[in-house]
Amino acid sequence: MVDKNKIHLNTQSELSMKGAGYYSKKTIGAKIAIDSLQYLITDAVSNMTESNFLRFADFGSADGGTSQELWYNLIKSIRARGDQRPIEIIYTDLASNDFSTLFKTMQGMGQNTDFAYQEEFENVYVHACGTGFHRQLVTSRTLSLGFSATAMHYVSEKPCQILEHVHMVGASKPEREKFKRQALKDWEAILRARANELVPGGRFICINFGIDENERYLGNTGANSMFESFNRHWRDHLDNGIITEEEFISATFPQHYRTVTEFSRPFIGNDCLANEIGLKLNKCFTKLTKCPYQQQFKNNKKIVSPTEFAKDFIPTVRSWSETVFRSALKGRTCMEADNIIESFYKNYENEVVSNPSDHSMDYVHIVMEIERI
Repeated sequence: MVDKNKIHLNTQSELSMKGAGYYSKKTIGAKIAIDSLQYLITDAVSNMTESNFLRFADFGSADGGTSQELWYNLIKSIRARGDQRPIEIIYTDLASNDFSTLFKTMQGMGQNTDFAYQEEFENVYVHACGTGFHRQLVTSRTLSLGFSATAMHYVSEKPCQILEHVHMVGASKPEREKFKRQALKDWEAILRARANELVPGGRFICINFGIDENERYLGNTGANSMFESFNRHWRDHLDNGIITEEEFISATFPQHYRTVTEFSRPFIGNDCLANEIGLKLNKCFTKLTKCPYQQQFKNNKKIVSPTEFAKDFIPTVRSWSETVFRSALKGRTCMEADNIIESFYKNYENEVVSNPSDHSMDYVHIVMEIERI
C-alpha cells in the first residue's frame, strides 16, 4: 500500500530547471513578459542616488537568460546618465541550478553575446547564491533592487501530496486549502526577507504566476488546460502499469498560484504585516502574455505544420515541468526514468499534433512593485 500521507518534500533539494541553457532557450514567453516590464525596473532605479554602489538581486534566476536583456538595458541606462558607481548583480536559485551556464552567458561565452553586459560595461560584478528565496540572502539594508520573475509560485515545501491530480489547480478543496496556507506563510517569509535586505527607498519588483480576475492561469486561458493534459498523461502511465501509485502521487507540483487578493493580503489594514516590517505596495496588476508558439502557428498555418508547432510547444512546457515528474521516479534507474519521461512527453506531443489550436501556454502574471519605507 502507498502511504498517502508521506511527504517528500523540501523544494530546495528536489527541483531544478533543465540546464545547459535549455530553460532560457525554450521559455521565450517568459522573456517577452519580462522585457515588457523593463520600464518598471528602469523607473525604480532612476532616483537611487544616495548609495555608494548599486546592488541588485535576481531571485529565482534559473540560467539567467530570460532576464539578461533586462539587466543589460538597466546597466546601459545607468551608465548613459553618467552614473559610474559599482554595480553588483546577485543571481539566486536553488543549489542544483546551472550557475555555470549563467556565468558564461554574462561573460559572452555563449552563442549569443548581444547582451553580455560584463564584457561591455566596467565596474559591474556578478555573484550567485545557491539558496532558496524564502529566506534572507543579502546583507541587511544593502539591496537597492530585488527582482523576481515566474519563480515565487514555488512553495518552500509541499504541505501535502495531491492524490488525484498533479497540481493545486485540480486539487480537492482540503488539499487546495493546505497549499493556500503554505503559500501565505511563504509569501510573508519572502516579504520579511526582502524588507530586511532592501535599503530605504529600495524596490522589490516581482512578476509572479497567479490566477487573474477572470480565473485564468498559466496554460489555462480558454482552450485546453495544460495541467489537465499533464494529469491525464501521467494517469495514463499509472493505468497502463508504467508507473506506480506512489510515483503518480509524488508528482505533485510544489506550486501555488495566488490571486491578487492573496498577494495583497499582507498590505491591507492598519495592523498588516507590511506596516510592521516597513513595506509599501506601490503597484499591483495582472498581465496576460500570449504564448509565442501558438501565435506563430496561428499566424503562419500555411508555413508551420502541427508537428512543427508541437515540437516547439512541448520543449517550453518541459523546460520547467520535467524536474517534477523526474523527481517522482527517483527510485528508478536512469534508463528507466529516461524512458518513462520520454514516453510521457511524446504522448503529450501527439495530443498537441492532433489538435494544435487547443494548446497554448499563455502566461498569466500578477505584477507587483513593493517599496521599502
